[in-house]
Amino acid sequence: MEQPAISDYGFLSDCRSGALVSRDGSVDWWCPDRFDGSAVFARLLGPDAGHFQLGPVGAGGAGHRVERAYHPDTLVLRSVHHTPEGSVAVTDALAAEVGARAHELGMNSPGVLIRVVEGLSGRVRMGLDFVPRPEHGLLTPYLYDQPDGSVLATAGPVALVLGARGLPLRAGRDSVRQEFEVSAGQVVGFHLAYGGTYGEPPVRVDPLTTLAETIQAWEAYRETHTYPGRYPELVRPSATVLTGLTYARSGAVAAALTTSLPEKLGGDRNYDYRYSWLRDFAMTMRALWVAACPHEASRLFAWVTRSIGRIGDEPVPVVFGLEGERDLTEHVCPHMPGYGGSLPVRVGNDAWRQRQLDVPGEVLAAVWRLRDYLGDTFDEELREMVLGLTEQVACTWHLPDRGMWETREDERHYLSSKVLCWTAMDRAVLLADRLGAQADPRRWAVIRDEIRDTVLREGWNERIGAFTGAFGSAELDASALFLPITHFLPATDPRMRSTIAVVERELGTEDGLVRRWNTDPAGFLLCSFWLVECLAMTGQRRRAAELFERVAGHANDVGLFSEQVDLGTGAQLGNTPQALSHIGLINAAWRLTDPNWY
Repeated sequence: MEQPAISDYGFLSDCRSGALVSRDGSVDWWCPDRFDGSAVFARLLGPDAGHFQLGPVGAGGAGHRVERAYHPDTLVLRSVHHTPEGSVAVTDALAAEVGARAHELGMNSPGVLIRVVEGLSGRVRMGLDFVPRPEHGLLTPYLYDQPDGSVLATAGPVALVLGARGLPLRAGRDSVRQEFEVSAGQVVGFHLAYGGTYGEPPVRVDPLTTLAETIQAWEAYRETHTYPGRYPELVRPSATVLTGLTYARSGAVAAALTTSLPEKLGGDRNYDYRYSWLRDFAMTMRALWVAACPHEASRLFAWVTRSIGRIGDEPVPVVFGLEGERDLTEHVCPHMPGYGGSLPVRVGNDAWRQRQLDVPGEVLAAVWRLRDYLGDTFDEELREMVLGLTEQVACTWHLPDRGMWETREDERHYLSSKVLCWTAMDRAVLLADRLGAQADPRRWAVIRDEIRDTVLREGWNERIGAFTGAFGSAELDASALFLPITHFLPATDPRMRSTIAVVERELGTEDGLVRRWNTDPAGFLLCSFWLVECLAMTGQRRRAAELFERVAGHANDVGLFSEQVDLGTGAQLGNTPQALSHIGLINAAWRLTDPNWY
């Protein structure tokens, strides 16, 4: 079987976990307990690591055509298969709790995958291929027929029940493989419920009723959110994706659904993105504020304060598990060949060990943005966190670090890290009147100004005419586009205008993409949207809008972005769906609405 392109996958979510379903109807990724948990289907990363195929027999052959779309404002995906024998629709969803509405979505998701087949015309022969392989493909379960016609699969800590409405299922040795016919007007519903071998058993549901409830839950959620700016037809779906990547129980936003999808096919830059990065925090907050509502933003902020805990001398980690876990020690899965042969396959992310000096700046920028919502006097936890982060920056800003792109090479004095150290001190000065007697805004202002002077002196390369990626370097880096977004320099400053022009000329491509650096093999979608913002802030609104539309055109047929785009083929690369790419779209759309947005 030829491996589907990354862009062939649609995204399902219950705000607890997420699944990827291919254009031909195969669920090739699902970690049912939570986004950063263990997969029961992982064919995305290895052909023998489990899948759940449901589609016309011979799908992909001559005369087979697929049209896909989400039910508006939901992550319920409807795929219509047109075959020579007729047409059939398959609607896929991860179930919401019955009765969940608005901000209850995801709080008590039952861990059930719903798949409903509806005959539209003719008579279509369908194939079901259920091959569960828990623990990322390490376990082969025992399968047992149940009295009600369902099948129970158990291995290790995992129990799965596959049932069908009106279709008895029969267990094979380690899979369920059946064919059935669907004619016009006929409906067959399937439910796959996850539970524990030694804990709560799988929840059995009626698939049709549960599908209707899930659609209503998503629609009710979106009805509580408004977006008054430009490109609502793009912003609203991206906001829904961000909601789908939110682990509702804590409010944390996963950077992506997947692990180890490569930045370059056959390469080794394959990382686990199923966690929540503090670096992404301010950008996420901006996007949630624009396209969602303060409730999501405030819950995410509360998660950060609890996750960081009391601040000591050690650097604040850049990344946490979705319930605030700090130790994300990375290991390799040698039994998996990786997507497109790209090794290694990693679980965990050792970036949690790195010193990354930009993190406090991201958090304090978010505090500043939410200052009015948080009140005139901060509570003790918030006050202690802000003071602790500020003092940590005051003591460490002059040190080298691993930078925004989390290099696993030697530490350097990265420009973006220093700028965000300036951001931390600047926002702390502005917040001083809410921080009590321990605030020291005069000293903080002196340090802030020292950082600024250092960045302007050491980060600017006169020969190139641009701010570069690190002090004393001649290497361009698209992270310099972040300077006006943080308000370190206005986009109209002559040095910033020159930097924007040089980055666009040297790192930009004809189709609107921007690479992070000269040797980057792919266009990085977030950086491309940063360029849109920078152009808008320099008054080039028409050019910015044209660029925005070109970059947005790299989404797949259901509006999803991965992390990067191959410059030669236009194929999506990297983990998917990627939160930062959708965040970039939302923030760029609002910048086009209000270029002076702070």
